[in-house]
Amino acid sequence: MALTASPADQALLLELQAFDTKISQLEHRAKKLPQHAGLTDLQQHREKLQLSMLEERGIKEDIELELSRIDSDVKVVEARIARDTQRLDATSSAKDAAAFEQELTALRTRLSNLEDIEIAVMERLEGQQKVVDNLSEQAGNLASQVSELEASRDEALREIEAELGTIRTGRTALQNTLPADLLALYERQRSRYGTGASLLRGGVSQASGVKLLENEMQEIRAAAPDAIIMCASSEAILVRTDQSGL
Repeated sequence: MALTASPADQALLLELQAFDTKISQLEHRAKKLPQHAGLTDLQQHREKLQLSMLEERGIKEDIELELSRIDSDVKVVEARIARDTQRLDATSSAKDAAAFEQELTALRTRLSNLEDIEIAVMERLEGQQKVVDNLSEQAGNLASQVSELEASRDEALREIEAELGTIRTGRTALQNTLPADLLALYERQRSRYGTGASLLRGGVSQASGVKLLENEMQEIRAAAPDAIIMCASSEAILVRTDQSGL
């Protein structure tokens, strides 16, 4: 036996479809919030920044290691200068004194060169520290932007979810008034084709925007008011009202 439903119940399907359309729109809006794209961009920026920070910190550590080696060399030379100075002060041999003086001259030259190199490396380290500090500041600013955008996204999602809750409550109340077999047909068509019910207005199926042929309109005019008619173009239940042009 063919499924039938009162015109009033069929008309309620349009309200049900309006609920479902609104739910789909809100769910789509939730997925397409501009904050999502903004957070994706910030995450990509953060990943690049983290790579830069690793690289620049590595350079800083290399400079620090270089400075540590130079500092060790300076200490070695200073120790040798102190030792030779003591030996010079303690010797009574003119020959040994001359040798110590010659070695001390070479050591002092070496120390002066090391100190110049040390100053240059310290200046490089200072400059590299500024680079690292600048990147750290950028990372901090980026983290703040992410937090602000996440808060904005979460607030927008809460508003959408609240609206969805109201609409779903209304939908549940409405569907509970519909005959089970009519509701099952509506749900099946909606899950398969995206639309469960379509208003026939002025001979046009609103779900597809397709104008029905005259022979199709004649068949609809001849159908009983409680007959379930399917839209050939959208596969939705075609709902007839006084706007249908019959």
